[in-house]
Amino acid sequence: VRRFCAERDFIEVTTPVMIYAPAQEEYIEAVKAGNHQFLRPSPEMAMKTLLGNGAEKIFELGSCFRAGEHGWKHREEFTMLEYYWKNSDYLQLLDFTAQLVRAAGKGLGREKIEFRGETLDLMAEPEIISVREAFRRHSRFSAEEAMAKDVFDEETVLHIEPELGRGRMTFLIDYPAERASLARLKKSDPSLSERWELYIGGVELANAFGELTDPVEQRKRFAAAAKFRKEHNMAEYPENKEFFAALEKGIGECSGAAMGFDRLVMLLTGGEEIGDVMF
Repeated sequence: VRRFCAERDFIEVTTPVMIYAPAQEEYIEAVKAGNHQFLRPSPEMAMKTLLGNGAEKIFELGSCFRAGEHGWKHREEFTMLEYYWKNSDYLQLLDFTAQLVRAAGKGLGREKIEFRGETLDLMAEPEIISVREAFRRHSRFSAEEAMAKDVFDEETVLHIEPELGRGRMTFLIDYPAERASLARLKKSDPSLSERWELYIGGVELANAFGELTDPVEQRKRFAAAAKFRKEHNMAEYPENKEFFAALEKGIGECSGAAMGFDRLVMLLTGGEEIGDVMF
């Protein structure tokens, strides 16, 4: 992975693991470290701060932490591969990511892999499917109906995800605006966001955005997320001053992705669960 990124002029960076202001996200809880510090759930905000200060193509491979996450594909401490590409869009990053996974497989001599009884061809042309189409195929509801009934996440986990990445990589793209997270909205259709997720064998491997870089809209989304967090008795986070200073300075168009590196290793080495490749 490092060689693949370096050959494409991506610079490896190291950002702080202990931070004072995680991103305001509705469903991710940071691990507390002392009275006023947290272990990072992601290096995202620090890396975007670097983009606002001159970096153009960067990646980081390091430990991240999320409270209460434990299962066959989750751990509270895990390894994240995160990468950002200035002056690129989310579809360019989609192609980059497919090539990265293929390069990792080739490096281990595994162009095809076996996972939970199924053969997956990493060299095959990836499937690219919109969220709306995935719901039409695999759910009893449309994506819009699922949002209105507040069952979007439940339907995605139970009925959509298990059908993705069957036999080849699948990119699930163009999430509803309500699930934009830190992605910008599509100019051609503001009801959708520039967001995709990569699946292999029903496992979510990466999450990517055409990055939101408007400080006004970002503050609005963080305020809504902070309200949700308070209503659900989750930790309160201060504003990340360096991050917003970078947005005010101007990051420009860019795209970014976060990949569960342990999950990639699991898939490429024949592991059945993430514990097979982690301490």
